[in-house]
Amino acid sequence: MRAKISYAVTAAVLVVYFVLVGSRGVLLIQAGTPLTIVFGVAVLILPVIGVWFLWKNTEFVRNAHRLAAELDAQGGLPVDELKRLPSGRVDRDSADEVFARRKAETEDAPDDWRSWFRLAVAYHDARDTPRARKAMQRAIALRRTAS
Repeated sequence: MRAKISYAVTAAVLVVYFVLVGSRGVLLIQAGTPLTIVFGVAVLILPVIGVWFLWKNTEFVRNAHRLAAELDAQGGLPVDELKRLPSGRVDRDSADEVFARRKAETEDAPDDWRSWFRLAVAYHDARDTPRARKAMQRAIALRRTAS
């Protein structure tokens, strides 16, 4: 729940920022000189890119949550079997051990979105966010084609 609130607050702040930057771009365009028009258009491009990025990221998160709910309903969510340090952080060796099992599971069933989902969780636990995201994107794509 805390992550959802953080994401919503961050998204709201970004939207406010995009509106402020966009309004500055409009003001530059309204000034009417060739230079301010060029700068205004350039400034308007930033919020457009930002809104697109925010939309794609939100769509990714919603799809991942949808898969998690479906996997939970099937009883297939990975169980948290990781050892933790006294600080509460995941023990790296424990994460690597679980990751090796998840990777082998995915290699045995490369077309199963469930194994890719569990691999994404293992990557995340091993603090490899870029690979976690790619594995989750693969799970989402496989689930979409399975429908």
